[in-house]
Amino acid sequence: MDRVGLIQMTSGPNPQANLAYIEQQVAALAEQGATWVITPENSVVFGSRADYHHYAEPIGDGEMQTQLAQMAKRYQVWLLVGSMPIRREVGVTTTLLVYNCSGELVADYDKLHMFDVDVADSHQRYRESETFTAGKEIVSLETPFAHLGLTICYDVRFPQLYSELARQGANVIVVPAAFTAVTGQAHWQPLLTARAIETQSWIVAVNQTGVHQGGRQTWGHSMVVSPWGEVFASLDDAAGNLLVEIDLQAVTEIRATMPVMQHNRFDNRIKI
Repeated sequence: MDRVGLIQMTSGPNPQANLAYIEQQVAALAEQGATWVITPENSVVFGSRADYHHYAEPIGDGEMQTQLAQMAKRYQVWLLVGSMPIRREVGVTTTLLVYNCSGELVADYDKLHMFDVDVADSHQRYRESETFTAGKEIVSLETPFAHLGLTICYDVRFPQLYSELARQGANVIVVPAAFTAVTGQAHWQPLLTARAIETQSWIVAVNQTGVHQGGRQTWGHSMVVSPWGEVFASLDDAAGNLLVEIDLQAVTEIRATMPVMQHNRFDNRIKI
């Protein structure tokens, strides 16, 4: 069984401070035998629109991406960067990056769903579409340890995306997030549990936590949910890491005994 390391953190607008914390945690998790490591959404830059646009790099190029690639290679882990700002031909995306243990960028996923909502917290108004350009592609990939489905935060409220990832073969779906404290307390665990049960997949969800610059507060409680919908392992609201062994045989057995995908009479394939 392969071990995944989750890094729960309180990122800020200074990329180098965030990268230093990520490396510290990657080193600790690699020492414990992690095969792959995942960070939360906005783990490299967590700030204002001006911060994201100032630090955005072209895909596959730039100082921050070079450091992340070197980190994966140095510690011999696959590194999933929950998201960082990437400069595209049109606008800036918030993008999940996947590096293999040789430090090669093997996949990237631009967040599909923009968090444009009002929340009863100190921040109140969230309008991601004013900062980021929404993605256009669903992304899954085969790795030595799992067939990964890639999602980010608000995506978790759209079950059709998860069904499509499972249809593509994903048996582990990742959810790097910056879930607010208000919405997290109400919906974080129920949503993750539902997506695990529906897709009969492992859900690996890693969240930001604490109070960030500007007063925004995130929920923490990173967790791994089994394909049967059980919270297999979790953190509280403190920054830190979590190491979890994932048994893919559980996916095979549950999908065989309850073949939901074969029983589905609806065509849920998504056209974007």
